[in-house]
Amino acid sequence: MDYCKKGWQIVQLPLNYLALRLATSLSLLSLPLAVASGAAPLKTGRPNIILIVADQWRQEAFGFAGNADVKTPYLDKFAAESVRFENAVATIPVCTPTRASLLTGRYGTSTGMYMNDVPLPANIPTLPSALASVGYQTAFIGKWHLDGHGRSAFIPSERQHAFQYWKGLECTHDYNRSYYYSGSNPKQLQWPGYDADAQTADAANVIRERAESNKPFFLMLSWGPPHEPYQTAPERYRAMYAADKLHLRPNVPAEKATAARTDLAGYYAHCSAIDDCFGRLMECLRQVGADKNTIVVFTSDHGDMIGSHGSAKKQQPWEESCRVPLMVRYPAQLSGSVNASAIATEDIMPTLLGLAGIRAPRGVQGRNFVGCLSGGKDPSNGAALVMCPAPFGQWARSIGGKEYRAIRSVQYTYARDLNGPWLLFDNRTDPYQLHNLVNNPPTMQIQLSLDTELRRRLKQRGDRFEPASVLIKRNGYQVDATGTVTYEP
Repeated sequence: MDYCKKGWQIVQLPLNYLALRLATSLSLLSLPLAVASGAAPLKTGRPNIILIVADQWRQEAFGFAGNADVKTPYLDKFAAESVRFENAVATIPVCTPTRASLLTGRYGTSTGMYMNDVPLPANIPTLPSALASVGYQTAFIGKWHLDGHGRSAFIPSERQHAFQYWKGLECTHDYNRSYYYSGSNPKQLQWPGYDADAQTADAANVIRERAESNKPFFLMLSWGPPHEPYQTAPERYRAMYAADKLHLRPNVPAEKATAARTDLAGYYAHCSAIDDCFGRLMECLRQVGADKNTIVVFTSDHGDMIGSHGSAKKQQPWEESCRVPLMVRYPAQLSGSVNASAIATEDIMPTLLGLAGIRAPRGVQGRNFVGCLSGGKDPSNGAALVMCPAPFGQWARSIGGKEYRAIRSVQYTYARDLNGPWLLFDNRTDPYQLHNLVNNPPTMQIQLSLDTELRRRLKQRGDRFEPASVLIKRNGYQVDATGTVTYEP
């Protein structure tokens, strides 16, 4: 069956990994090559844009990043063809804040989008609204997490922020019983099977239909995996990983090792499942003749600690939480390369608009990295901010979480909490961040220099680094005992 035209049918593949990849590769090669392969160039001359967000995928969990355990051949190939930012960070490494900055190019502290389950203000220009205003067809599929009216509630068209095609749900991590709403229809529908498979098939249909138009398209595909629950990927992917064979990062304490390996086995299973979805999507894009004039971005909203430093999940300043994958493929203009620039979440929106030749709306605070993509000057001046304005949930103050502001340069991570200097790591000599150098005399000059730059950048943003309680009161948010904004399931 032609996945690109009619939707992909899930087949039972051998559990052996090589057989699995061979079967997948052969199925891709068997697809008809004539589907829109001669599609005429877009009359506008503007590129299509596909923005793919995988939830909670940390930067090192790929074969191309040096991880010998996880199997991600399609994303490895994509990375080689892309500008790969090796120092990309999620500015506020948690779901809603990152998604808001991706769409608005603004800081979470300036929009109020600094914690989960709060609504994106309706009056802020977004990436889809800017693109739609110059003729783009816009489409959204998957996890939204920007509405703040309940995780299963219907999201009406006026809160879909200029996405014309819509198949989304606020938030779910029940990947095998996953629901969504289509357009302005308030009836809840269900994705068949593993939702990433079904969402990918729907995205392929969008690509096929939009590629036949003389208008460019913008598609945002937002997958839920590899976010926990970890042990819920299809069985054929879970069978690829034996927990006792996996390697742990040296910063996972011994008492967390067994649990971390178990979690990693499930996490990697989701990663490989998503990798296959990604491969099918890219093959469809090639078959419709749109791969050369389409910007494809793959990233994540934050990482996942998975036992590192004895911790879990996100919001934290350590590498496993804040560093994210960021790859930009645009064969018409860019060659594959590794870019060391420090790029942050809010920079992606103005950069995509810049690649499309569109001026960013007023109020955008991120930097345009278009010149940097081709080897030009780094507009970040070698560093990006990482922060947690309001800790909640698994990083709540009641269990040791804290507000912080950090600056991550290509070499160092330096963080302050409300009491003063907190962390300093040399990420070149200590990549697992095992040795906190804060207030050590030999590195005091480095600390003072980073502190000065951090303060300068916060002042530039108008960020007074106030306690979370002050921010929450100012925005009128209602929170529970863990600092979490109350929401309907």
